[in-house]
Amino acid sequence: MADRTSARRAAANAFFVTIHAALVALLGFIRPISKGAAGGEIDRFGVLLIATAGVILAATWWALLRSFRDLNRAKFAVIGEMETRLPAEPFNDEWTYLKKHEPLPFWERRYAELGTVERVVPCVFAAIYVAAIIRFL
Repeated sequence: MADRTSARRAAANAFFVTIHAALVALLGFIRPISKGAAGGEIDRFGVLLIATAGVILAATWWALLRSFRDLNRAKFAVIGEMETRLPAEPFNDEWTYLKKHEPLPFWERRYAELGTVERVVPCVFAAIYVAAIIRFL
């Protein structure tokens, strides 16, 4: 069912946002603790370990989102094909409407799909981790 796939995607997003928020907070927490406890030394290994784990998790999240997008695309292709045999085509009509009307003309010239928008978030977290790695190496 398409709605269950979307619910699983939302649950996965909530999980990854929680994990990344904790990792970013931990990155911010390591430096003051290490600085005070070790006379100005930064736990570079700890920062590197957390940031590397974060990059791996961000890449995993991005790949999972891509998988969900592919799965949804297949489900809606099947739904669209089934609708051609029915008297009404509400899903096909909805996509036609969204593509025809430009709800966000300043963003793109077409409807900004959730899958496209949500894949930016793992990239932002990955950039934070890469910056931390570069800063503390």
